[in-house]
Amino acid sequence: MSASPGLSQDFEHLYGNHHHWLLAWVNWRLGNAADAADLAHDAFVRLLTRPCHFENPQQARAYLRKMANGMCVDLWRRRSLEQAWLEALAAQPEPTAASAEQQAMVLEALGEIDAMLRELPPKVAHAFVMAVACDMTDNEVAATLNVSSRMVRKYVAQAMLCCMKLEARLTAGLTDAPPVPVSPTAAAVPPTP
Repeated sequence: MSASPGLSQDFEHLYGNHHHWLLAWVNWRLGNAADAADLAHDAFVRLLTRPCHFENPQQARAYLRKMANGMCVDLWRRRSLEQAWLEALAAQPEPTAASAEQQAMVLEALGEIDAMLRELPPKVAHAFVMAVACDMTDNEVAATLNVSSRMVRKYVAQAMLCCMKLEARLTAGLTDAPPVPVSPTAAAVPPTP
């Protein structure tokens, strides 16, 4: 399927008028020219795959800035997860250190878990993290979230169901590699507010 000539011209115009500006803005935001170039490129690839029509240049810049800002946040979140994993890995005794392939699989699973937790309602995600990762009792979680203990059990059950669905999806997607165990304890990465 090819793009229509009008779409191609619109995209070329948008890219020509805004790429340099977006690259400079993302570079200022990230403080890294290589990452900025990647994100600016990815922003225009998104626009190419999901075209938008803008009434004026200010609207285009506002949209690009908002999209790029979200991409920066995703990059920081992904790097934060990777750093936490590397720190946990460094704390392990040498004989139990994971291989590079295992590390990549765990990082991918952590990213999926993080995304799953962010899709849950905030109270559900917080209840799950507090109960599973922080080993808090139902009553402690209930007091923190200002809900009943019964509601905490409901929240945790809802999050556990999402974990099981994620584990099934990850297992189904990894045909030649052994499945990555996604236990709720290992999965509990607190959502960033």
